[in-house]
Amino acid sequence: MTDVQVNQASEPGTEQDTVWVQEVHFIDSVPRWIAMTFVFVVFIGTWHLVTAFELVSPIILPTPWETLEDMVFVGKNLLSGGYMLGALWITFKEVVYGFALAIALGFSFGVLVGETAFGEKAVMPYLVAIDTMPKVAFAPLFVAWLGFGIESKVALAAFIATFPIVVGTAAGLHAADENARMLFKTMGASRMQTLIKMKLPTGLPQIFTGLKIGAVGVMAGAITGEFLGGGKGFGELIRVAASQLNTPRVFSLILYLSLVGLAVYAAVTWSQRKIVFWHKERVGAHDH
Repeated sequence: MTDVQVNQASEPGTEQDTVWVQEVHFIDSVPRWIAMTFVFVVFIGTWHLVTAFELVSPIILPTPWETLEDMVFVGKNLLSGGYMLGALWITFKEVVYGFALAIALGFSFGVLVGETAFGEKAVMPYLVAIDTMPKVAFAPLFVAWLGFGIESKVALAAFIATFPIVVGTAAGLHAADENARMLFKTMGASRMQTLIKMKLPTGLPQIFTGLKIGAVGVMAGAITGEFLGGGKGFGELIRVAASQLNTPRVFSLILYLSLVGLAVYAAVTWSQRKIVFWHKERVGAHDH
């Protein structure tokens, strides 16, 4: 997008006013559903061409039609209450419990880091150091500590999703305007009152940004835990299908898992729109 200067004449005898308007490029004015449909068609078309010309072995990459057929099979099993529904329910609980634990830990550490010099100087460096470690390597430890049940998967999911929430919360608390801080201080507000009534409401957009990043990572944590620590969820079904070279089943299970991840992300986005209704997130000049 570019800025275009437009001179609009005011009343006779007065100088012209300079108004800046934003020129919207064609690509930014395309409605969202058209853009998404175009990207989907290009993706499926490319996938079909790659498999049709056998650029990749069918054992590695199934055709879109084979994947669709298997998705129908998995969908029927889910709707009929088959064993896949039980597996999906287990994975869903791991994701929800892990995300809830990540929110509790992330918000607590975020307030500690954002509100206290001790948290920023002494705690944050350790959190950063832990986050830089390969989190997959912690899966065997969680299994050893918590067993092969759902607890180890919840712990790994929360472990992956916590740090973005910490960063988002701390950044949100630092986003408060300095004039607003001085106003609250002048009015004699306590530290807790300033936190609850000024800093948290002001920082909600950044906090929800951290929550959305965490919502994306929590699914990866739960599935990684099932891969490396056993279990009875969708991750175990994917592992078994991969060991049998049943790639259409692997693709279809992954796509259904993505729907669960999208549901969690959509719940966070919906909550943001209801709670932080005054804040609008945009990329470009127009929303469609």
